[in-house]
Amino acid sequence: MPRPDFPRSVIEFQCRFPDEAACRAYLFASRWPDGFRCPVCGGGEVGAEHRRHLWQCRDCGRQTTVTAGTAMHKTRLPLTLWFWAAYLVATHGPGISALQLQRQLGISRYETAWTILHKLRRSMVAPEREPLTGEVEVDEGFLGGRDSDLRGGRQRDGKPLVGVAVEVRGNGSGRLRLQLLPDASRATLTPFVCSTVAAGAIVHTDGWSGYLDLNAAGFDHRPLLQRARHPDRQWVLPRAHRALSNLKTWLQGTHHGVSPKHLQIYLDEFVFRHNRRRTPLAGFQTLLGLGASRGPTTYHEITHRPNGQTEQSG
Repeated sequence: MPRPDFPRSVIEFQCRFPDEAACRAYLFASRWPDGFRCPVCGGGEVGAEHRRHLWQCRDCGRQTTVTAGTAMHKTRLPLTLWFWAAYLVATHGPGISALQLQRQLGISRYETAWTILHKLRRSMVAPEREPLTGEVEVDEGFLGGRDSDLRGGRQRDGKPLVGVAVEVRGNGSGRLRLQLLPDASRATLTPFVCSTVAAGAIVHTDGWSGYLDLNAAGFDHRPLLQRARHPDRQWVLPRAHRALSNLKTWLQGTHHGVSPKHLQIYLDEFVFRHNRRRTPLAGFQTLLGLGASRGPTTYHEITHRPNGQTEQSG
């Protein structure tokens, strides 16, 4: 049996998920559409649901819950709260801040709303997602900070460098990928393209030397000359430039500044929204972590830096 579909409107959402029991039933049907399967032994025989909402495998005795391995792993919050949060994040086009989520759902503590939001964000990228195909524009650009007078377009001046890869779809843009980069060298740009674009695809870049190994890496590399040599062209890589421009506007308008520690998570959210801009409701199940093969994110992983300091922002 296929997994249950997602709600198509707020009215349908309210009708389908009025209480905890309805949310648990939806999670069970989404996780095990063909019937229960033990995550340890693969057994299909399960006993009655315990009072603590545990399901126990009759073959090996392993106990599991419908939230295990999802964004709601070990949560003590109501499932209805998680469902509403996922619905708001998926359908709020510009994105939603932790303060907005706190107000919308009547959450007493800002830290709770912040944690929910970051756990949902970490469900936005599927580890098994397909690479970009066909024709792809690839570029890099800097985010934030004031412009400096340094010479050379790839000098960092302390700003984060972001790699951009976007599919060409006629005059428009297809799927998008964004990734923080340490620099714009060949040693960085070639692996970035290999990890985001399918082998054999046509890759359009500018004439930067960091892309010179792409043909050898199995791509049909077609570097474009700079605008100075073609003044009649408005942009050399219009889709990649548009994506970067929209990203900067989105970060400034919705989140008003982002911690460097969490910047990649916000890049993933922008990609998530861009790639689902025509079907935002389809992201509801993705946000809850249903069908994902990645492990859940803990509060400690979200809030702690490698040196032990804690941080909260956005």
